[in-house]
Amino acid sequence: MKTNIAIIIGIIFLLGCTKKEIKTSKKESKMLVKTLSLKAQKVRDYVKKNAVIAHRGSTYWTPEETEPAYRWARNIGADYLELDLQLTKDNKLVAFHDDDLKRTTNVATIFPKRKDVTIHDFTLAELRKLDVGSWFNQKNKDRANNKFVNLKILTLKDIIKIAEGNKLIKELKNGKWTGNFKYAKDPSDNGNRPGIYVETKHPKSNIEKYLAQELTELGWNINTNPKQIKTENGKIEVANTNARLILQSFSPKSILQLEKYLPNIPKCFLLWKPDMKGDLKETYIEAINFAVENNVHIIGPSIAGEPNNYEELTDIWMTDLIHQAKMSVHPYTFDTNEQLQKYSNRIDAVFTNRADLAIQFYNSKAKIDAKKTLNELNY
Repeated sequence: MKTNIAIIIGIIFLLGCTKKEIKTSKKESKMLVKTLSLKAQKVRDYVKKNAVIAHRGSTYWTPEETEPAYRWARNIGADYLELDLQLTKDNKLVAFHDDDLKRTTNVATIFPKRKDVTIHDFTLAELRKLDVGSWFNQKNKDRANNKFVNLKILTLKDIIKIAEGNKLIKELKNGKWTGNFKYAKDPSDNGNRPGIYVETKHPKSNIEKYLAQELTELGWNINTNPKQIKTENGKIEVANTNARLILQSFSPKSILQLEKYLPNIPKCFLLWKPDMKGDLKETYIEAINFAVENNVHIIGPSIAGEPNNYEELTDIWMTDLIHQAKMSVHPYTFDTNEQLQKYSNRIDAVFTNRADLAIQFYNSKAKIDAKKTLNELNY
């Protein structure tokens, strides 16, 4: 009888422990990181390790997202030309970071009554009347260049053509610029063929649909008859690989649209601390799991430190979680050797305003001279 009672008590004890363990596992399950599918991991591996992503081409040596910025980034040896994509009033895809035009153009002079409206309220022809280079000279006296005066807003096509080794030539009619560019082989091209890393800015405009259409027309959609791009041994060859295009956004809605229109292409979900409400670890895991569930392959968190002074989203425990999910880490934005050194053991690529520094960091034997490269491009 005593033996039977002991057995019963033991069973009750075990059942109690099991219930407790079940409750704990349910609570902990909310904090579990999901894992990228094997199919998605193959797409992730299209992208090389330690890729140098030229943020807006360059914001340090040239006016951002302009022809000299992207020609410089191509020739200096960046793996990717990064751009912010906006949709104009007449549904043209242009590279421009801000919602309005005040910071980097002379919109207040050319369109004084419209200086506060968004870029989406302008046609491409109107935008092409603006000067997007002079502001840089005024702000950066030590890096000012007369060739930066009256630079023009670029389209997605313009940047792809630069990546393919071309330069832009103004199309003239009766001696006047039509507002469009033609393309010619760049005499200063040194053979590098970078990919492009595109950020969609405003999902409400259905920008992803227009992006997919244009990438297909230009032969840069790897899902639909991609063009062969001639490359040279010893030069950057990303443009002729399945990694020629990476898509990125801070917007979950845009991520869903990108997967709809451009599936099986490397994608990056960008993180920004002010958008992450509540417990940081829980929010971080939620972001990773959202990305995994929607075939996103990369997380793009901010790094700390000067000159940008962003909040830290690339701490060791954070990158451990991303790698646990079998995703890659592409943080933004690197401007110093100290930052490159600090984060080097926990990341897979870098967004950088100083592609020259990043390339030298990853390849100490590379001959990198930012100013000389600008001079060779006639800037």
